[in-house]
Amino acid sequence: MEIQKVGDISHKQFMEEFYLPGKPCVFKSASKVWKANGTFTPNWFRKHYPDVPTEVKGKTYTMSQIMDMVENSTEASPAPYPCVYHIPTQLPALMDMLKPLNMNYAVPNWLEHSWFQRGYWGSATEMFIGGPGGKFPYLHLDYYHLNAWINQLYGDKQFIVFPKGQEDMLYPKPDDPWHSELDIFNPDFTKYPKYKDATPIKFVVHAGESLFIPAGTWHTAYSLSPTISVAFDQLNEKNFKAFLKDVWVFKRREGLAKAIGAYTYAWMGGIVCNK
Repeated sequence: MEIQKVGDISHKQFMEEFYLPGKPCVFKSASKVWKANGTFTPNWFRKHYPDVPTEVKGKTYTMSQIMDMVENSTEASPAPYPCVYHIPTQLPALMDMLKPLNMNYAVPNWLEHSWFQRGYWGSATEMFIGGPGGKFPYLHLDYYHLNAWINQLYGDKQFIVFPKGQEDMLYPKPDDPWHSELDIFNPDFTKYPKYKDATPIKFVVHAGESLFIPAGTWHTAYSLSPTISVAFDQLNEKNFKAFLKDVWVFKRREGLAKAIGAYTYAWMGGIVCNK
């Protein structure tokens, strides 16, 4: 599998060549429709949101502290990663700079419908900040089988994805099959011998580029420089059946009544959004 970088293709072409077949791709300039594109930099956040806090690995930092850490991060001594802000609740004013959120490609997206904006369905619009040497803590599938859109707005980030069908080589956790037991940056082949036959695909997403990761694609990331990215999720008819299964699995942990209620609500939402 090759990860293609595409220019200003039509939505129809995206659907036919990437979305429906479930192939990742990188858009060279889809986020140009956002005011955030070319604006989000460490200094811009220091100026406009210096004191906004977030928690990273159990410790609270301000925006200015985070930007200082990631700009001083090194491979030998990386800053904590990822530093994450939930934009709608922690930095709500930024949402106006991310319109249209779908960039005219991530459509239809039922998560933008008022039905699924009630409650939590695994979706989030988040800003990720990192520095050189910062690794996402695990290889994973996105919960609820949502499509992920990762928009690199500052710096360069390496991504690693795996072709579908290699799940057995990636050792999903028995109690959390959306996460791998492996540390793919330092694999223990004695403990995980099947991983020798896996074929990780590595590529770099640069500032201004957007990565589409279809539901069910194993992936992780690694910051090559100070980075700022915005990620959001997508749900529609194609991944709705798998989404419903995840709703049942996750809500069942909270009790049968909770699972029945959530599953019924989500199922009805699919009918409403599919009209």
